[in-house]
Amino acid sequence: MKRREFIAGLGAAATLPRASHAQQPAGRVYRTGYLSLASREQTLHYVAAFEDGLRRLGYRVGSNVTIAYRFANGEMVKLPALAAELVRLGVDIIVAGSNPATIASKTATATIPIVMVSIVDPVGTGMVASLARPGGNVTGLAVDAGGEILGKRFELLKEMLPDLSRLGVMWNPDVSVNRGRQAAMTETARTLGLTTIPVEVRGADTLEQAFATMTSARAQAFVLQGDAVLHEYRGQIAEMALRNRLLSAAVARQLAEAGFLLSYGADLTDLYRRAADFVDRIFRGAKPADLPAEQPTKFELVINLKTAKALGLYVPPTLLARADEVIE
Repeated sequence: MKRREFIAGLGAAATLPRASHAQQPAGRVYRTGYLSLASREQTLHYVAAFEDGLRRLGYRVGSNVTIAYRFANGEMVKLPALAAELVRLGVDIIVAGSNPATIASKTATATIPIVMVSIVDPVGTGMVASLARPGGNVTGLAVDAGGEILGKRFELLKEMLPDLSRLGVMWNPDVSVNRGRQAAMTETARTLGLTTIPVEVRGADTLEQAFATMTSARAQAFVLQGDAVLHEYRGQIAEMALRNRLLSAAVARQLAEAGFLLSYGADLTDLYRRAADFVDRIFRGAKPADLPAEQPTKFELVINLKTAKALGLYVPPTLLARADEVIE
């Protein structure tokens, strides 16, 4: 059940384009490149949000703006070639979703503006010099708003399972940003009295071993680090979590929709819609170096009540009342 559709509708109305945004320079067709680590099928909702953001600003895909989409289908090794292809096409701007896609784009060009979307720790990973003054040719939207978000997912799991003490952390070591985040998650869990059990997963062929490791270590629940590669296998991971009687939490609502017990994090659809505003400002002459990068402003809690019932869990009414959406 949707709990905040009315409020969201008001918010959308408040962000409708001003009249000045609807008037693009006559005859100009802007060329946009869009690079994604995930597959087209797994990111259709983000593509739709980005194109919707452009429409609200007066752009029409195929008329005054074209978009060259490139999808790596979860294979990071493909990203450099795809980014280089966009550069050869002579696009005016590149929209890059995820840290690996942004790194590949930044490596491919130091001159074409890049709008990063859903990025973890853009300053610490060297994507930008600072949020206020990015420098270089990259700006855009971060997905995290500080380490407290990591602890929030742990706290939500403890609300559902008060005796939670052993927590698995599933992560992909091939995504470099995960290493720093792994250390932060371990420290945050320790402050909450939780022992973490890290398990590395690079793809579907390592999932069985990951779950075997967690169950043998007596994990009661696990958190999946945000990762476009593992996002591809979210349905399989959710099924295996249920089979192994493990509570599961993740960052994006699509994982709760796939069967994870809960998700809490930035509204990624909102980030992709807001990315269009960065594109618009750059098309109008703003320089990425001077265009402040932004952190998320909307967060959402999604609880899958079907999964909770299958696990025999009691979900406190106070927690359900705080959810943005409950899947029944």
